[in-house]
Amino acid sequence: MAKTFRLPADEPLLNIVSYGRGGPRAEIRLSLAEVDHIRRTVQRAPEVMVKVLSRASNDLKAAGKHIDYITRKGELGLETDDDTRLEHVSGMALMEEWDLDLDDVRRQSTLSVANGREPPKLIHKLLFSMPPGTPPDKVLTAARNLAREEFWGQHRYALVLHTDEAHPHVHLVLKAVSEQGVRLNIKKLTLRHWRSEFARHLRALGVAANATERAVRGESRKSRTDGIYRASRRGDSTYIRARTEAVAAELLGGRSRPDNGKSKLLGTRTEVTRGWKEVERMLAKEGHGELANGIADFVRQMEPPLTDQERIRRELLEFARVRRGERARSMG
Repeated sequence: MAKTFRLPADEPLLNIVSYGRGGPRAEIRLSLAEVDHIRRTVQRAPEVMVKVLSRASNDLKAAGKHIDYITRKGELGLETDDDTRLEHVSGMALMEEWDLDLDDVRRQSTLSVANGREPPKLIHKLLFSMPPGTPPDKVLTAARNLAREEFWGQHRYALVLHTDEAHPHVHLVLKAVSEQGVRLNIKKLTLRHWRSEFARHLRALGVAANATERAVRGESRKSRTDGIYRASRRGDSTYIRARTEAVAAELLGGRSRPDNGKSKLLGTRTEVTRGWKEVERMLAKEGHGELANGIADFVRQMEPPLTDQERIRRELLEFARVRRGERARSMG
């Protein structure tokens, strides 16, 4: 038996695209929550990030290794679902406390393993993050409050705050199977719900926070897997290096391949722009004139939709331009 989360019917999703669709339909009125969400988006309130990290959590060793990583091998204390703070705890010790060693034996004997498929996860590895400048203690409190509301009494969990990077973030480890024997499956809708709730908890603490889809904000950069993201931050991502080298070879050769996905990006931007135009009309009609006027500027300031290939090409050309300027100044 698997568990998924359903959003309350009245929870604002800010589904901008749906507002711009044609065809006969009843007149839509924006709720106060939706108007507030639109205002935060147009005013570019900081956006929360909630991610499920890479799948390497489907055996006991990998799960324990992740605990050791987020606690910096015991240097950082873990907060648990029973309000206990564990100091100098090892990953394997926590896994045994959660009876994951027994879960591991059970799932290894399932038909899925016999059929050659990967066994299900023992844990879910979640990341709750905010932009630089956000008070770290409030990021931790918001993540803690969300975990209590969503998981307490069902799924065992532990969390830890990291402040060693510019953006404060919380790692949360969640036992995949609940105490009632129900497995949690994380869907896109689940993540959307958690993002919305994380932002709500932050706002309750006085932190400006929003949860809006990337395309609605006019952003086209794809989110990368956690491994690629962290490797690119260190400068040793083989994926990023391979993509960059391929684009550089095209530039040197005076050729350029068609950008895969460009037409889809343009189509999405057209739908989003149409949706914002309809929202502008609705706001003006409902007496929110100032906010309606701000939408035109918001849409106009959106960056053009770029594929990864186009973005890398622009960065390489800009780098070459800067280098030429440096050489010219040194020779002058």
